[in-house]
Amino acid sequence: MTVNPPFYPARPAARFVLMHTSHPGNVGAAARAIKVMGFDDLVLVAPRFADVLMRDETLAFASGATDVLARARIVPTLAEALDGITHTCATAMTPRDFGPPTAAPRDHLPTVAAQGLVPAFVFGGERFGLANDDVYRCDVCLSIPTAPDYGSLNLAQAVQLVAYEWRQALGAFAVAPRAPARKLADQAAVHGLLDHWRAALSEIGFFDPAAPKKLLPRLTQMALRARLSSDDIHILRGIARAAGKHHDHT
Repeated sequence: MTVNPPFYPARPAARFVLMHTSHPGNVGAAARAIKVMGFDDLVLVAPRFADVLMRDETLAFASGATDVLARARIVPTLAEALDGITHTCATAMTPRDFGPPTAAPRDHLPTVAAQGLVPAFVFGGERFGLANDDVYRCDVCLSIPTAPDYGSLNLAQAVQLVAYEWRQALGAFAVAPRAPARKLADQAAVHGLLDHWRAALSEIGFFDPAAPKKLLPRLTQMALRARLSSDDIHILRGIARAAGKHHDHT
């Protein structure tokens, strides 16, 4: 008798990004955590040890998930880790002023799955967590509900919880997410637009780089909330170019 394997959505169903990891065991345990939920896209941003994916402690804690480690990538920046991603979730216990909205994974992830988005889950390092600038790049901040007097989670434990909630949101190996209705711009395109607008706003005198205040984080969150398509990016870049040309002729 032939037994059909459990359903896996078309890869990549999600990306798990670990920032500045310092303990090899956590990297191996994180690989195990995502594999048991049916995922395999693991990216490390500037880990403490350049050879962390091959260390004995990493392999031991992976406990059979060495195929995930073999496919894992190491990149120098978060921007590179998010290439091709259309929805980015920071994981942080403390919300940031002017940062993205905060939600529990169980409340937020079903909506992400229903929209057919490919999310990245970004986890801070064991020593310092996520920097404000890293959180500002994200669409939402996921906060795992914990006891009020003790909210400390091990990195690999946090990865396991989020991977489980995302698998549940996808239908627990049974239901494929719907395809998005339009082609969303990836992180690189959105932040390229923001760089263009920053330059244009500076040129016309609306933005003062010497006293930026909170304009740039607010513009970033406006762009992320808008869920811009590739066509939207082209239009908004065109407006920025036109504003600059008009200013040059006035």
